[in-house]
Amino acid sequence: MMDRRSLLSLGLGAGAASLAGPLARAQTSGGPYRILMLTYRGDTDVERGFRDYFAANEIKVEFITRDVERDPAKVKPILAEVLPTFKPELIYTYGTPNTLAVAGPYDAPPTASFVRDIPVVFALVAAPVQVKIAPSLASSGRNVTGAVHVVPTDVQMRAMQSYKAFKKVGVIFSPNENNSLAIIEEMKAFCAGIGATVMAQPLNMDGNRPTADGVENLVRDLRAKGADWLYLPADTFLASIFNRVGPVALSVGLPTFGATEFFMREGQGLVGLVSRFYSVGQLAASKAAAILVNHRPPQDIPIETVKRFTLIINLKVAKELGIYPPIAMLNYAEVVT
Repeated sequence: MMDRRSLLSLGLGAGAASLAGPLARAQTSGGPYRILMLTYRGDTDVERGFRDYFAANEIKVEFITRDVERDPAKVKPILAEVLPTFKPELIYTYGTPNTLAVAGPYDAPPTASFVRDIPVVFALVAAPVQVKIAPSLASSGRNVTGAVHVVPTDVQMRAMQSYKAFKKVGVIFSPNENNSLAIIEEMKAFCAGIGATVMAQPLNMDGNRPTADGVENLVRDLRAKGADWLYLPADTFLASIFNRVGPVALSVGLPTFGATEFFMREGQGLVGLVSRFYSVGQLAASKAAAILVNHRPPQDIPIETVKRFTLIINLKVAKELGIYPPIAMLNYAEVVT
């Protein structure tokens, strides 16, 4: 079981994003830096943290934002429209699908039409090595760096186990998101060590795209099969349909553990061990500033995770489920009411 000391030793707490090295003072002359921001589901705390970092450091930036409306296939047309006219000096990408659509995998053939001559800084990518955005966190070896937002899977599983022990844990995911597949393998490895079972349920697909169709039935089915928990991974598409997952899980008495804070705050999730979205945005911005202001090559800037985590408990959901956290856990958790 995971006690308070164990969690705190792993960086539990609100914390601020660590910076990507010393930052030169504010740009004081010349025109503003131009950044194209590619969002996935509109403006989030990640983007707010990203922009606020530049404002707080008095770095002049001109932003242009385009949202793909949950469809990464829109990335290529957006780039075709924006790059020749706006001429960004850096591209910000939200999530794994957007990042791969812009930069591609590191082993893509040279003839593939990905962006190679503009720095790319990502946020909200759960497993950049596993999905081949970078061969290692130390260096992408190319024009890419960014901020990872997910607490290590085994740490999350121990936190879940500390709240309520389990023998079966269900997980819903997008089968086209390789980061989700990697996380499920890590879940299985952890659960094998404690004699538990992972029940992985893919979302239905419409061609190459996941769909929310029937997601409520997936939740009910996992509960009927004896799931003790429903784990919601850092899955870019799944995050956009949390409002359809949380209520049905609550209605069938299935506790939920989320890998992202949005689920506990707005998706009726019970508990999660997370990196704050705002801090992730700040960390990504510190890397972008190092590239633009200090002229550091992206490949020289390590990919990092926010150093401090937050355990969030939605007490209203706990009351509805009748599944309360251990009293000691309330000493260090952030409680949402």
